[in-house]
Amino acid sequence: MTAAGNWDEEYDFVVVGSGGGGMAAALTAADAGLSVLVVEKGKKFGGSTAISGGGIWIPNNPTLRAKGHDDSRESIRRYLDLLTDGRVPAARLDAYVDNGPPAMELLCRSKWMVFDWTKGYADYHPELEGGRPLGRSIEAKPFDTRKLGEDEQFQRPNSMKGPLGLWVTAKDYHDLAMVKRTWRGRWASVVAAWRVSSNVVRRRHMATGGRALAARMRMALKDAGIPLWLRTPMTDLVLDDAGAVRGIEVDREGRAMRIGARHGVLLATGGFDHNQQMREQYLPEGAHPDYSAGAREIVGDGILLGQKAGAALDLMDDAWWMPSVRHPAGAVIPLVSERCIPPSVIVDAAGQRFTNESAPYVNFVHDQLAGGHAPSWFVMDAKARARYPFAQILPGMPIPKDFYDAGIAFRADTLAGLAEQIGVPADALTATVERFNGFARTGVDADFARGDSAYDRYYGDPTLENPNLDVIDKGPFYAFRIEVGDLGTKGGLVTDERSRVLRTDGGVIPGLYATGNTSASVMGNEYAGPGATIGPSIVFGYVAAKDAAASARPTAEGPRAAGGPLAQPV
Repeated sequence: MTAAGNWDEEYDFVVVGSGGGGMAAALTAADAGLSVLVVEKGKKFGGSTAISGGGIWIPNNPTLRAKGHDDSRESIRRYLDLLTDGRVPAARLDAYVDNGPPAMELLCRSKWMVFDWTKGYADYHPELEGGRPLGRSIEAKPFDTRKLGEDEQFQRPNSMKGPLGLWVTAKDYHDLAMVKRTWRGRWASVVAAWRVSSNVVRRRHMATGGRALAARMRMALKDAGIPLWLRTPMTDLVLDDAGAVRGIEVDREGRAMRIGARHGVLLATGGFDHNQQMREQYLPEGAHPDYSAGAREIVGDGILLGQKAGAALDLMDDAWWMPSVRHPAGAVIPLVSERCIPPSVIVDAAGQRFTNESAPYVNFVHDQLAGGHAPSWFVMDAKARARYPFAQILPGMPIPKDFYDAGIAFRADTLAGLAEQIGVPADALTATVERFNGFARTGVDADFARGDSAYDRYYGDPTLENPNLDVIDKGPFYAFRIEVGDLGTKGGLVTDERSRVLRTDGGVIPGLYATGNTSASVMGNEYAGPGATIGPSIVFGYVAAKDAAASARPTAEGPRAAGGPLAQPV
């Protein structure tokens, strides 16, 4: 840590990281009349938000209310209480619930910030009191990134980009996954083909999901006149003699700079996804290998510097887990809808099922790690390959040869032959499949209740009695190696209901805030629903900026006009 003063530049509020939480905080601070700077380590903006599905789980937001989906505060809090099970302070849960709607209302005053409800994408535990089978998740509307102008080249790419400019929303994908099974799926494929033709004619560069969200937020930053410095890693926090954070040091294009922050620094730098030393130090043994889908630059910078300043840490042994397949080229392919494929099971090295395959991904991996079932094997039959997409391989398409060459995929005419290839007992795998087939014929999974939850059924096959169960009986049979992946780590700096970073003794580190995966999650060890990573990041970024603004005094230049750049509805 270095001493305060002698600034190269000075702002009221400095945000480190350009993901959803960082950009939301910057917009909030600017709207409150503060001068703001956003610094980003990477050469592209958007962080992990830009490569995510882009869902936002914030109950009672304007998009939901416009659709008549009003929640009582009591039902939301009851759901979160049951979900977090005492792991999260009540004041932080209150802050999340109470500040979520105004945070989204502020963002939606920008003409760029428009959203759709992903109706039917259930909360991850809709069976709990307060849970919602229709879901509370929203996503940004598709966006033509040509509108970014010169900034388009600095947008982080998304591995889910479709061929020939095909763009697919979360709602679209739900239907397209059933292209071989339902008329709705077939119609979705017609719409997709039209989009490809339309893009060629209109020369659009359409983005969806996290890319659309990040692009829309970048447009709002531009309108608000907020500077965003790329390729500018933070190298240190600047503290005064009393231990308060007064600014940051950065490396900008090879030049060391000291940036003053009159009213606070917000750390929105992500978790420690790709820091191998920290993974081995904090995460469970089965999660030490780096199969994280987070942005490559995320290596724990903010957490380490916060800890150096005296911050407490929590939830460091947990992550936003995601069962994944490693692509032969090295990319991590998350398995969300795939685990709902009816004629399939996931087994461990003993050839046995160990949990509900279709459960929310965090819960699946919790069970996988608790039982030492890493890696695991995804076993399916020829019907599954003909009917459903898997790991970005379209239904009916052959599995690329490099998957087999890399030892990721295996194929055999019999289950016994498949078991031999993947090194599990043939009699155990055969018995597991026979037992599962009995459940499929009755429509009830007596072992793990697969298909009982509305969440399970969302990506299932609606043509079946139980959308998640079907007999595995048609050869050839296939197996894919399943790794313990993650969307980012969940532990980080301990913060209070005002997003202020706390010391190990419980006191506040003045001038230091954190949000997103840099902070210990408000979800505790759980996951409320689609977008329960980005949602809290946005809300606590908003909370941090509001708290900084409340402490602000007029600068020598005087305050900005009341209401700030986002004040006028569009």
